[in-house]
Amino acid sequence: MSLAVQIRQPGGPEELHLVDVPVGEPGPGEIRIRHHAIGLNFIDVYHRTGLYPLNMPATIGMEAAGVVEAVGEGVTHLKAGDRAAYASQPPGSYCEVRVMPAKCVCRLPDAISFETGAAMMLKGLTAQYLLKKTRPVEGLEHGDHVLFHAAAGGVGLIACQWAKALGLQLIATAGTDAKCQLALANGAAHAINYRTEDFAARVKEITGGRGVKVVYDSVGKDTWDKSLDCLRPFGLMASFGNASGPVAPFAPGALGAKGSLYVTRQTLFTHIATREATQAMADDLFAVVASGQVKIHIDQRYPLAEVQQAHRDLEARKTTGSTILTL
Repeated sequence: MSLAVQIRQPGGPEELHLVDVPVGEPGPGEIRIRHHAIGLNFIDVYHRTGLYPLNMPATIGMEAAGVVEAVGEGVTHLKAGDRAAYASQPPGSYCEVRVMPAKCVCRLPDAISFETGAAMMLKGLTAQYLLKKTRPVEGLEHGDHVLFHAAAGGVGLIACQWAKALGLQLIATAGTDAKCQLALANGAAHAINYRTEDFAARVKEITGGRGVKVVYDSVGKDTWDKSLDCLRPFGLMASFGNASGPVAPFAPGALGAKGSLYVTRQTLFTHIATREATQAMADDLFAVVASGQVKIHIDQRYPLAEVQQAHRDLEARKTTGSTILTL
């Protein structure tokens, strides 16, 4: 048996219930893993609220690190006793032990702790595909400006550091002056408090009126329209989340009027659809963390039993950096 957090219907944090669930043996292509730490992400909120529907009852959570207890037939990249970490479908990481597909589980380097592994896989792989794969049609060159919303969050602080390592001028937005200072301390070239400043006007000022080549936006509804105004001609609007709510339908003709813009909606799970792609992205992430160019900030820790409060704080924008659930 394993302690797990389950939802029986969509709703608020009060729908997160601690229950005991049976855990069996791994089948072909699966592993059984005992978690040491679990990552908290905004996609967990989307699953809990029903924005991303799940079959009920459901155990949520997409990210964790621990020790492999058993492997099923056909699994060759992992063995019992391996330290491992993952960001993976299907949801289910909010638990002590689980059986899951092995495809997206990666061996965790000895130099990286379980807590760091749990805090960085989903967020770090997201930053990797955004900065390395989700690029404007004209490419990104040393010194180019990019705009990154919610830059003091888990993905954002990794992206600030990684962008600096790549020679990019990252313009960060956040909702408080303290969060803006945090982004600057982690490598952002500029920071804008979107609650007190017009971020589109500031972006044009910073870029000498040209705008940025790409906007990375996990906020959604509240930042969408002005983000389009931040882009230079042929710029890319890269949406990868909906923290403020889904983006409303819009007329494609607006993209032409604003400079023949490109729009994309990215998800991590398309990028890690194969074992090979997952490992290549993870290797890139492990290397940049091991080098010290990117440090993983775990700013909040909650026992698994306090998962309701963790969700309340996440939704209230009270968290910075990465958050983990401990066992």
